[in-house]
Amino acid sequence: MEERERPGKKVVDRSEGFGERLLGRLLDRAHEVPPQLIAPVIAEEVAGIGGREVSVLLQDYARELLVPLPGLKLLVGEPQEIACSPGGTAFLWATTVEVWQAEGVRMYLPLLDGSDEVGVLALTLDAVDDDDRRLLRRLASLVADILVTKHAYTDRFFQARRREPMSVAAEMQWSLLPPLTMSLPQVAVGGAVDPSYDIPGDSFDYALNDNILHAAVIDAMGHGLDATTMATVTIGAYRRARRAGIGLAETYLYMDQAIAEQFGSDHFVTAQMMRLDITTGLFQWVNAGHPLPLLIRDKQVVRRLEGPTTLPVGLGGTCPSISDLQLQRGDRVLCYTDGVIEERDAHGQPFGEQRLIRCVNQLERQEGGMRAETLQLSHALKQERGGHTSDDAPLFLIEWRGEAADQLAALQK
Repeated sequence: MEERERPGKKVVDRSEGFGERLLGRLLDRAHEVPPQLIAPVIAEEVAGIGGREVSVLLQDYARELLVPLPGLKLLVGEPQEIACSPGGTAFLWATTVEVWQAEGVRMYLPLLDGSDEVGVLALTLDAVDDDDRRLLRRLASLVADILVTKHAYTDRFFQARRREPMSVAAEMQWSLLPPLTMSLPQVAVGGAVDPSYDIPGDSFDYALNDNILHAAVIDAMGHGLDATTMATVTIGAYRRARRAGIGLAETYLYMDQAIAEQFGSDHFVTAQMMRLDITTGLFQWVNAGHPLPLLIRDKQVVRRLEGPTTLPVGLGGTCPSISDLQLQRGDRVLCYTDGVIEERDAHGQPFGEQRLIRCVNQLERQEGGMRAETLQLSHALKQERGGHTSDDAPLFLIEWRGEAADQLAALQK
């Protein structure tokens, strides 16, 4: 806003610029538009800046393709492979990609909702300058917010993303999962689940509350709906304890009691409960019969996070000990469930922890690429297993970045 002088006082200029009018019009229209009309509304507003051939691309559940959202006035083409397409590059690295063509410039803009990513907005312009780029980035952010809001009360976005039938257990698990990626200057997390269309009893959860990142990875015994039901109760108990503000040891006891009361003493869930102070890098955890996390430093696995363990959740373990580790900036902690290392290859041999470590050490790490690297590791492990997964094989990665930790602490004083 500009300030204009008037005799005796300053007057703030509140007149709308072109970009503000366009974004405001889209925001005003989106409030009452039903989900099926969001696509044509987006296409109409893009046309207002000379854009055409508009596509909204969403990641499929297997995390292999960007699939076009169907809708009036949208260009609905073939799905794009995330690993080798302009749209995939925009999605993985959260950056705008421009492809110059004879008929204009094809723009691929990541649809960012906070630090999570919804998909990609693609459109064509005759030409593009810095003003166009700035306006399109803001337009893409608004479109992402609208899609996130609308998807809560429609199935259309879910249906567009699935490429094969999904089991009831997987339906439940996907609704339980938080966003697969969160990326901030202080901390980043990345998760992957496999098999995507038939996830039984493995899950993870996290929340960033002020300076503390809370996270948990669980593996419920068994398969199918029984395992999914146990996972749902376990995550529900974990969230209840976390939101009540109780400590890690007490959280374990609360989860243990919830599973024992609901399922009896012959059912259990292995679990890893964690806390990370994002300003100091102090990492704490409780291990309840779960595979040990791996510490990654300078792109290499340097150690397993050994420490006292307690019984799996549901078996009545005593109050557990809390382990702690001071992370260095850039350190990562990789959590996984036993399905990752117990899968057998074509020769009938267990995959094993050493092959997991080898895959991690060979991972190509690039700045700011948590989404890309988690996906790359998940796909590499699947290829090592012969392209199939017979058991749950989720991954959960935490990175303490700490670049802005000092600045964050100063702002909170």
